[in-house]
Amino acid sequence: MNFNVIGKHESDSRANRDAYVTAMQEMMAASNKVCHIDCDLYGCINTKKLEKEFPKQTFNAGIAEANAVGVAAGLVATGRTVFVHSFGCFASRRVYDQAFMSCAYAKLPVHIVGSDPGVVAAYNGGTHMPFEDMAIYMAIPEAVVVDPTDYAMLYDLTKKLAASDKFSYMRMVRKGIVKVYDDGAEFEIGKGVTLREGKDVTIIASGIMVDEALKAEEALKAEGISAKVVDMFTWKPIDEELIVKCAEETGCIVTAENHNVKTGLGSAVANVLAKNKPVVMEMVGVEDRFGQVGAQKFLQEEYGLTAENIIAAVKKAIARK
Repeated sequence: MNFNVIGKHESDSRANRDAYVTAMQEMMAASNKVCHIDCDLYGCINTKKLEKEFPKQTFNAGIAEANAVGVAAGLVATGRTVFVHSFGCFASRRVYDQAFMSCAYAKLPVHIVGSDPGVVAAYNGGTHMPFEDMAIYMAIPEAVVVDPTDYAMLYDLTKKLAASDKFSYMRMVRKGIVKVYDDGAEFEIGKGVTLREGKDVTIIASGIMVDEALKAEEALKAEGISAKVVDMFTWKPIDEELIVKCAEETGCIVTAENHNVKTGLGSAVANVLAKNKPVVMEMVGVEDRFGQVGAQKFLQEEYGLTAENIIAAVKKAIARK
């Protein structure tokens, strides 16, 4: 891995979706076997650029997500590298049977991309706000399941997934995102990234919660609490070695995710700890609730997805040690 952490809590002026589009443009230019399938969302994800530049490699399946995944499986069976996109709710719940049977079970490495997961769906509301998309895909044997943190990571992981021979699901924030890494950063699927060293507690986060974890670390440091911060962008296969190391070094762990904690990152980390190194643990995430309409800031506060929630969980975990 090769990366520099910015950590200034500054919003990226670029639309996050363009990291995906740029990576796809470069891969499509390099090989006519790289394809993108969209579900009537060219404007939402800016893949209209791909249709204009690579009309023979870009397909609009319309509002027929399950069919889109079936088509993707067929293209991969003929030697193509295929990414399929829809909103996260449709890219997970609606296509699951096709993803499981036509893709994963058939050993066809289709790459499914679900945009605007969890609270970032914002004004699209509860019907479009998946808190369970990652859990759905983690249940598929041998699947790769990732939650990119920012523009630089989304760009890199898109290319890394394309080069892999594994079926995958990747979440993606479409627009606003906070910059955590410098452009040009490189990551390894299945390996977490340690952003801050600490001795009292480990905060393991992913996606939009990474910046919240960094904010929490700064506030805790001012209070004399030393927190290690880990970006666990790969939920499956999860970095068991790093999780155990963190447990041994700090003695307690707090996870933070834009997802239902009963079936997500916290659960995956707890599974590793239970088998290898049981320690005190707290989880920050959505507590078994449906989504609702609202601004992202309001929703993060409503569902407990803020630095303040992480700080409270850290103090509770340390007190339980």
